[in-house]
Amino acid sequence: TNAMALQSLFSLLVYLFILKCQEQNTSLFGIKPSRFHFNKPENYISMYHQEGTDRLYVGGQAMIYVLTFTDRGVHDLQGIFCGCGHKQYCKSHDLECDNFITVIQKVNDTFIVCGTNAGSPRCWMLVRVSSDSSQIAAASDISPPYPSQRSITLPADGNLYSAMSSAGSHSGSIRRTFGYQKLLKTENIWLLNPQFAGAAIIPSSHKFKEEIYFFFSEINKTARVDEEPYRARIGRICTVDEGGIKALLPESWTTFMKARVMCGAGNTQQQYNNMKQAVVLTAQDKRTGVMYGLFSNAWGRTVICAYSIEDIDQAFSTSKLKGYSSQFTGSRPGMCVRKNSTAGAHNDVKNLGVIRYYPEIEDVIRPVGVAPLDLPTDDQITHTVADIVLAVNDEHYSVLYLGTEQGKVLKVLHTSEEVFIISQYSLFHNEGPVLNMAIDSQKGHLYVGTAMEVQRLPLADCGRYGNTCRECILSRDPYCGWDRARRKCITIPPGYNRRTSPKEVVLPSNTTIFLPCPVRSFHATYRWEKDNCIKNYPCLFSGDFCVLGPIVDTPLKEGVFRCMATEDGFKVEVISFRVVNDGRLLAASLASTLGLSLLLAIATLWLH
Repeated sequence: TNAMALQSLFSLLVYLFILKCQEQNTSLFGIKPSRFHFNKPENYISMYHQEGTDRLYVGGQAMIYVLTFTDRGVHDLQGIFCGCGHKQYCKSHDLECDNFITVIQKVNDTFIVCGTNAGSPRCWMLVRVSSDSSQIAAASDISPPYPSQRSITLPADGNLYSAMSSAGSHSGSIRRTFGYQKLLKTENIWLLNPQFAGAAIIPSSHKFKEEIYFFFSEINKTARVDEEPYRARIGRICTVDEGGIKALLPESWTTFMKARVMCGAGNTQQQYNNMKQAVVLTAQDKRTGVMYGLFSNAWGRTVICAYSIEDIDQAFSTSKLKGYSSQFTGSRPGMCVRKNSTAGAHNDVKNLGVIRYYPEIEDVIRPVGVAPLDLPTDDQITHTVADIVLAVNDEHYSVLYLGTEQGKVLKVLHTSEEVFIISQYSLFHNEGPVLNMAIDSQKGHLYVGTAMEVQRLPLADCGRYGNTCRECILSRDPYCGWDRARRKCITIPPGYNRRTSPKEVVLPSNTTIFLPCPVRSFHATYRWEKDNCIKNYPCLFSGDFCVLGPIVDTPLKEGVFRCMATEDGFKVEVISFRVVNDGRLLAASLASTLGLSLLLAIATLWLH
């Protein structure tokens, strides 16, 4: 009896401790989230956050909340009331009959805010714009009439691009709706009742080749009774597009193309055809990166599929057009060309006709690894954002933040080798689905919103991983590293990688090199890796060193080579080299003089 009483008392103390933690905005893991509570449930919220700031704009029902987050809490500036007086026009949508704020975007110095306005959408400019950039399309092309109808907006180079999902009499469209360039739209025959999931700028080192991808699902008219009625798509346009000629596509895109996207287990019947959301990670000026799509099937189960941006770009550049069997004459239809260039001055009439009637490509976009990511969770995912992180080993890693139906946030590491849940957050006072998220890579913050509250969490929450180097490293959190001096797991400081970058080895083209790695433990297994684990090589041992040499299938070409030691499941980097070929040839007499021992002796000087 006494034991039961003590157990009950202990349980009560734990419960009271957790409640106290929640009251003080703390947690068992040391997180101190800044949180803001709505006065009433906000079942539809939009977000705008400019990276590098502490301010978050949240659009709700007839209100814009202007929130400033600090480590001590949230300062709520007086909200901007956005009421409406047209409720008589939406009697059939009583629960959605108000001015729900669906769009908050900044284009240059202009804030554009749009709301449903009780079924009659309206847009406002919070900052007065100059006369040369005051074009704006009808508000119904930017904001939907009801908040349950999905719309997407994306600012790019002083213009606003909008994608409106199909609903009622509105067939759905992709438009340039505001800015200095010509306002353009999709043709009605190009989209079949689309439901949009996201949009992203695909950069290029050549500005005129910059593109925008739109992600959506549309109705599959040929679906059988036992098939899902959706098909996932990627639509693409060029930002330099200025429309066609007077006789053909004068107000429409001339570069619009679309492709089918598959997400499923290989060629089996288990497919996920309804794309709910999409996010893209790309290099700053290169058409490389990864797209993550959130998909659901007919039973509501959700999965994540990852796609190579290079694969998508290749398909749009080379695939045949569906239903078009003739040969292309001159330039390929739909390609990005400079404004006023010879190739595109008047847009070849035949190519315009091809794009008008055959915008879909034959190639199907399939995920990396063929199947969805193997996430060890059955939670239903409602929202996702992603970040690309430069870790201590000077390699980039993708980190996904997945909001769930139960109000949790999963922090997931995705590499070419694995999918790993780094941590899980359950910090909301009121359980409910995650409705929206925004990420600030520059300041290291994640903003998460439910119907009852908005929180800010740190992207790097290194204190939760214990007090030992082993625990810190095994967390696999690329934001974190072990500080030997302070003996704690800390956030990787800005610029750290520049101080710890691999040792550079510049070689003439006809030189053979052997890379040494000191063997510090004969209980460990040593191997070499190249370019973020894409290639894995064994070692040639030479005394106290594990040596990487040019044996069969191990060409020592340019790249980053890392010596990794694994002991008792614990993997660490010992040393790394960046091999660079300077293109010059080494004199034959000198090359024959430099033997293996001398090269190793020179290299070992760097290890001390």
